[in-house]
Amino acid sequence: MAQPRPSARRTPGAFLSRALPPPALCGFLLLLVTVFAVSYAVGAGAGPVAPAMHGTGTTDGGSGDGQGGGGMDMGGMDQGSGH
Repeated sequence: MAQPRPSARRTPGAFLSRALPPPALCGFLLLLVTVFAVSYAVGAGAGPVAPAMHGTGTTDGGSGDGQGGGGMDMGGMDQGSGH
């Protein structure tokens, strides 16, 4: 009598190949991570785009009226006057 062979479903290699994503997907994800890492490294090496530019906070002690004119005088311009 011949010994029955274990089916392909019970071998560890078959389980492992089913559990892992396809190699093309792994390659794409690796490429994506590499591109982002290189992009980050180049950006960090280049430094800030506008060195004098700061965050959203005001440094000139702005009036706090929420108009955000940035110091420009727009003399004579009324907002919503309807003229």
